[in-house]
Amino acid sequence: MVALAADNASLSGKWRIHTSAAGSESDQSCTFAQKDNDLTGNCNTNRGTVQISEKIDEKKVTWTYKSEYNGSPLTVTFKGTLESTTKITGTVRAEEFGVEGEFTATQSK
Repeated sequence: MVALAADNASLSGKWRIHTSAAGSESDQSCTFAQKDNDLTGNCNTNRGTVQISEKIDEKKVTWTYKSEYNGSPLTVTFKGTLESTTKITGTVRAEEFGVEGEFTATQSK
């Protein structure tokens, strides 16, 4: 059982994601929908809107999306820890390029 479910809280809603990787920073907005341990939704990135799939395991949250970068496939994976019901922090990795960085996600009001 997910810790959030016990608290009657949910990650569903709008989130602002700030990433810092390979010397550059970016922001994106995401909308998550939580059902039990699964999250789905979409994120608006600088390459357009992408569909995400996510998992929650206690306070660990992971989500991935696929996109393109200069014509090459790109898989971006976020692995974070739920700091509170409105904040997630962790690492982000662009799989095909081996680029890693950090992210902070905050729930929008």
